[in-house]
Amino acid sequence: MHPLSNQQDVTPQQPKLKRGLNARHIRFMALGSAIGTGLFYGSADAIKMAGPSVLLAYIVGGIVAFIIMRALGEMSVNNPQSSSFSRYAQDYLGPIAGYITGWSYCFEILIVAIADVTAFGIYMGLWFPGVPHWIWVLSVVLIIGGINLLSVKVFGELEFWFSLFKVLTIILMILAGFGIIFWGIGNAGQPTGIHNLWSNGGFFSNGWLGTILSLQMVMFAYGGIEIIGITAGEADNPKKSIPQAINSVPWRILLFYVGTLFVIMCIYPWNQVGNQGSPFVLTFQHLGITAAAGILNFVVITASLSAINSDVFGVGRMLHGLAEQGQAPKMFTKVSKNGIPWVSVVVMLAAMLVAVYLNYIMPENVFLVIASLATFATVWVWIMILFSQIGFRRSLSRQQAAELAFPLRGGVFTSVIGIIFLFFIIGLIGYFPDTRVALYAGIVWVLLLVVSYWIMQRRKRA
Repeated sequence: MHPLSNQQDVTPQQPKLKRGLNARHIRFMALGSAIGTGLFYGSADAIKMAGPSVLLAYIVGGIVAFIIMRALGEMSVNNPQSSSFSRYAQDYLGPIAGYITGWSYCFEILIVAIADVTAFGIYMGLWFPGVPHWIWVLSVVLIIGGINLLSVKVFGELEFWFSLFKVLTIILMILAGFGIIFWGIGNAGQPTGIHNLWSNGGFFSNGWLGTILSLQMVMFAYGGIEIIGITAGEADNPKKSIPQAINSVPWRILLFYVGTLFVIMCIYPWNQVGNQGSPFVLTFQHLGITAAAGILNFVVITASLSAINSDVFGVGRMLHGLAEQGQAPKMFTKVSKNGIPWVSVVVMLAAMLVAVYLNYIMPENVFLVIASLATFATVWVWIMILFSQIGFRRSLSRQQAAELAFPLRGGVFTSVIGIIFLFFIIGLIGYFPDTRVALYAGIVWVLLLVVSYWIMQRRKRA
């Protein structure tokens, strides 16, 4: 028997989280978390930094994301927990590591949710300019909150359809792009070919340095796929669904990012991408689809709904797990008859409404510091996943390690490679003046959590 595989923190008489997520739900939740406005709008910034060689940066980033997911999968299949990487950090690195990781993830996702909810109001404003944004914000928080309070199966189904719509749009975009590149469809019958990948300063237009510097933005594009680990506590059959999702999702995300950017940079010179609006809109307009901007707005609205839905789920389960570990107020352990940690979900919704209001009244530079913390928290969570996997392997005998159901190939050595790469990404955060604030804010955040943990422990002893 592997360590901790049968450990339970919830007393038998309490309602428990219910296993209602299948492999289809989990796979599309992870896709939905990682594919959003970062691809539809944000990819242009990475292209400007690296030129066509950004394709190589996304491939490298995708490989590292896969290592992180396999490390998390190894632990999740052995011991499925709703608090996932926070629980593993506590078990294999110590309570303070679990505390910092869990609360950092909650803060990160709350900030992401604020951005998603705010963006939803802006997108709806394009179609209904006379309606105040706060009405859309309040509406989406209440609707998504209601969905998350029903049952995990309802949540999983909704997230599946939200994500499926995004995925189909990207596939349509790639197919339409191939039509322009190879057959000249929508381009007066003149195929554009792929020469734009090297005819505007070469493949490495800004040199190797540009490619390396773009890795920071590329890695954040993959942020969100760690939600696979949180789903393990409510997966129908985690030993089957988690490996299926982890083995397919990173490569699909990689395919979507690389395939989409390949198409865009073949059709347009890389130095023109992002200067005239979203590359997606331009590509559909190229085909003579005049409603391209409206279509994309609908897609991005769906993307933001999907992201908000996942955000509420992720924080609700993490708070529930932290409370079970004694690292959050006990009220977060309460579970409804439907198996929903309803107190965690309600608190998350209330925090979103308050934070969105603060977002509107807060000076922009102050909010930039808070948003930078989310950037730091993403990398922190990934590093903790890899360190936890190393601690997990050290807790096993050689025979137990050989019997793992879903092992990370290369074990500790592979995790060490991933950790070195992520510390390099932290170095890049400090390199850029625009993102350096994330590093400073992140260090202050960790120190504050250490102090709060120390105070909490002193009160418990008292």
